[in-house]
This record gives sequence, structure tokens and C-alpha cells, in this order.
Amino acid sequence: MKHRKFISKLAHERLHAAIHEAEQKTSGEIRVMVSHKRAPDPVATAQQAFLRLGMEQTKHRNAVLIFVAPRSHTFAVIGDETVHARCGEDFWRELADAMTGYFKRGEYTDGILHGISRAGELLAAYFPRDPDDQSELADDVVEDSPGA
Repeated sequence: MKHRKFISKLAHERLHAAIHEAEQKTSGEIRVMVSHKRAPDPVATAQQAFLRLGMEQTKHRNAVLIFVAPRSHTFAVIGDETVHARCGEDFWRELADAMTGYFKRGEYTDGILHGISRAGELLAAYFPRDPDDQSELADDVVEDSPGA
């Protein structure tokens, strides 16, 4: 699928609402980024985007990025150091496998929604919401510019 068609088919409002809902139960932060570029190594590209978005600067270092690159038909889900230390590789593998199933069926929004939901469950289990918690990152879907 062409990346512009992919982006236009995403239900941005549903994704925004899902992120907001997931973050109501945790001090963690979730972002979704769609890249206009190819990402043959989506994990490395997601790690660069994570830093570029300042996601490593959250108070508890507990942010999760769902990165999708439709041009190369790749994606990655990565977490900051404290998230990764708590959940390990098995969680990321299980999440990626489930999202891949949605994507293969052309259910892109549902695949990302599943990723948001599972990431939110993980964050809530390990990083419950603080009474004075403030959202540190916007809940909108982020797109990089085609030339970036």
C-alpha cells in the first residue's frame, strides 16, 4: 500500500482517543509515528525517532513508540530503558506478532490500536498513574516530513 493511502486510511481520531485512554491508567507515555520514508531497519529508525521526539526525557523514562513505515512495509515498537528492563524481549515479540497479523489483513488502524492497548496495559502494570500525573507528550499521531 502506498504510504499516503496508508496514512489517509488511519483513523487518527480513534488512535488519539486510544492513546489518551491508555495513558489515564499509567504515568507512561505512548506515541505513534508514521514515517514517509523507507525504514529497512525499523528498530534503528524507531530509536532515532524516539530521540528526535524527545521521548527519552519523560520523568520516569517510561515512554513507548509505535513506529510504522508503510513505504518499506515495516514497523517497530520500542520502549525507553525502564520499560524494556521490566518487560523484556518476549513482550515486544508477542506484540509485534499480533500487530503483524492485523497489518497482513489490511487492518492498519486496528493493528496500531492493538499495539496502543497492549502497551497501555504493560505501562499500567509497571508504572501506575501518579496522582499528580501530567501528560508529557502529545497524543496525536506524528508524521515525519518526506524529506526529513
